Amino acid sequence: MDIFTIFSFILFKKNFYLKEVGQHFYWSLLGYQVHGQVLINSWIVILIITILSFYTTKELNLIPGNKQSFIELVTEFARDISKTQIGEEEYLKWVPYLGTMFLFIFVSNWSGALVPWKIIELPNGELGAPTNDMNTTAGLAILTSLAYFYAGINKKGITYFTKYVEPTPILLPINILEDFTKPLSLSFRLFGNILADELVVAVLVSLVPLIIPVPLIFLGLFTSGIQALIFATLSGSYIGEAMEGHH
Repeated sequence: MDIFTIFSFILFKKNFYLKEVGQHFYWSLLGYQVHGQVLINSWIVILIITILSFYTTKELNLIPGNKQSFIELVTEFARDISKTQIGEEEYLKWVPYLGTMFLFIFVSNWSGALVPWKIIELPNGELGAPTNDMNTTAGLAILTSLAYFYAGINKKGITYFTKYVEPTPILLPINILEDFTKPLSLSFRLFGNILADELVVAVLVSLVPLIIPVPLIFLGLFTSGIQALIFATLSGSYIGEAMEGHH
C-alpha cells in the first residue's frame, strides 16, 4: 500500500480550516494554527500501518505464511474495490490510493473504538479517532475530489470539462454543484457516523459500565469497517465515472 498518500493528506490538512466541533489542543506549525490532537492521532495511525506493512512484507515467499497471507488478502481486497469501480483497463494504478484510503480510515475508526485515548491528558481537548474530526474527513474527501479531477483530465484532456454542459448547457450550474456535493457527502457521512458511534458508547459506558456497552462496541467495530469500505468504494466510483463519462 502507498503510505505516501497518507502523508500528502497530512501536509495538505494544515492549510484547511473548518468550524471546530468541541475543544481542541492547538499547535502553531509553520505559521498555521492546527489541531494538535488530530495530528497526533493521525501519525499514530500512520505508524501502526507502517509497522504492519514492514512486519508482514519483510520476508516474502512463494508459499506464503500467515503474515504474508494476511497482507495479500488486504491487497486483493483493495484490488477488488478498484477493479469493480474503475474497470479492468485503469484499475491497477488506483489500487495504492484506494487501498491506503481504506486502511487509514479503517485503522482510524478502530482505534477510536479500541484504544482508551481518554487516559492521555492534554491541555485542551482529548485524543480520539482521527476520523471523528471534520478536518480529517474533509481532507480525505478533498483528496478524492482532486483524484477524480486528475483521473478525468489525464484520460480525456480538456474535453473532460464538456461534461458540465451535457446533455444540455442548461444543466451547467447543477453539474458544477454536483462536484461540490461529492466531497461534502463523503466527509459528513464519515464524520457523523464515527462521532455518533463514539458518543453513544461513551454515554452508555458512563450509565451502565459493564454489560450493555459491550455488544455496542462490537457493533461499532463492524460499522467502522463498513464506513471505511463505503468511503473507498465511493472514491473509486467517482474516479471511474470521471474517466468513463458523465452519467
